[in-house]
Amino acid sequence: MHSPALTRCSLLLGLLLPVMAGATELYRYVDDKGTTVLSRQGVPPEHISKGYEVLNEQGRVVRVIAPAPSAEEMQLILAEKARANSDAQLLRLYSTPEDVERARQRKLAELDGLIGVARSNLQSVRTQQANLQSQAADHERGGRAVPAHLLGQIDNQKAEQERLKSDIVRYQAVRKEADSSFNADRDRLKHLHERNR
Repeated sequence: MHSPALTRCSLLLGLLLPVMAGATELYRYVDDKGTTVLSRQGVPPEHISKGYEVLNEQGRVVRVIAPAPSAEEMQLILAEKARANSDAQLLRLYSTPEDVERARQRKLAELDGLIGVARSNLQSVRTQQANLQSQAADHERGGRAVPAHLLGQIDNQKAEQERLKSDIVRYQAVRKEADSSFNADRDRLKHLHERNR
């Protein structure tokens, strides 16, 4: 039967062993002067990001802590992570490249519809403006002043034309971007399917 003192001693020894084992480790790192340093106290904070090695009491490397990535390496890591997330989302959205092509055609048809409506509205506004200007010309030919409300309507038609022209240009830019984006997605999905074969 163990005495309480022996039990306490065993417990204390159990707690100290990891500390003692840790004390036998050596840390090898390179300081600011390029000198390789061996230390039992650990690696100074300013050198940790450069990486270091942990050696056992026989001088064998038991752990290698890699250097922190440089700014360029970190950008590459983040870019690869973003690409992986984008690929995962692409695979969730579409099963085959044909699915992407169908989605592309739907989107382009929708945008073509918006462009068609805007062009039709623009033609209608131009016709209305021509009618209003004809009325204004009749007033001038008759030696009468053009009524202010008629001039206001002509200005409104001109402003509406500019707005519709701007909408058409915007829809065309969105269409071009959508076409390019869907084509890139389709090509990427083909690549992912070929890679996973």
